[in-house]
Amino acid sequence: MQAENSDTPPIVIETGPKAAVSIIWLHGLGADAHDFEALVPELRLASTPAVRFVFPNAPYRPVTVNNGYVMRAWYDIAETERGFEQNAAHIRESQMILRGLIEAEVHRGIPCEHIVLAGFSQGGTIALHTGLRYPKPLAGILSLSAPVPFAAELMTEIHPANAKVPIFMAHGTEDRMIPFAMAQISQQLMTSRGLSLEWRSYTMGHSVTPDEISDIARWLGRVIAVGAAQ
Repeated sequence: MQAENSDTPPIVIETGPKAAVSIIWLHGLGADAHDFEALVPELRLASTPAVRFVFPNAPYRPVTVNNGYVMRAWYDIAETERGFEQNAAHIRESQMILRGLIEAEVHRGIPCEHIVLAGFSQGGTIALHTGLRYPKPLAGILSLSAPVPFAAELMTEIHPANAKVPIFMAHGTEDRMIPFAMAQISQQLMTSRGLSLEWRSYTMGHSVTPDEISDIARWLGRVIAVGAAQ
């Protein structure tokens, strides 16, 4: 069964008039566009430049690991004798969805180098896979509590335009959904590849903490300021 595309438009929040920066933020498995909208005021970003947050909805699709239950998911996950396996074709499909969202922001007047891709869990996976392959420079990639499936393949497909894009990755040491050790392997691979990675760990499960929000805000403030100055 294929995913059903949702006609529900993204939630858009602007911190001021004439937004100069866009942050496209993808939710995790089974959540929706509302999942992180409350985070916007918590970030307490500077009033300038104004930022447009775009929170899209993943398509509905049956998720094998959840007994085929249909929910919003950027890709299917199955549990096999080899462990959890992510669906590579679905990841590519969602990558195209996110590319379409980037292009929509460009059409609205935001240059690619002023666009940040962000996501939690599955959303973070798609942000990384899309951003590192994207053929034009982006402002940054934010990936929280996310697996990095097919990481070795992804490392070989990084587009030169984003070989040095600022990346923020964070993970909980008590995460039982996506083990911390798995995240460390991805972090080590990306560091060895020479990516511009800021890595943070927190004593938490598969969630977001106030300390993490403070670190995200600081990182966003830096990449937004650099992007807006270009």
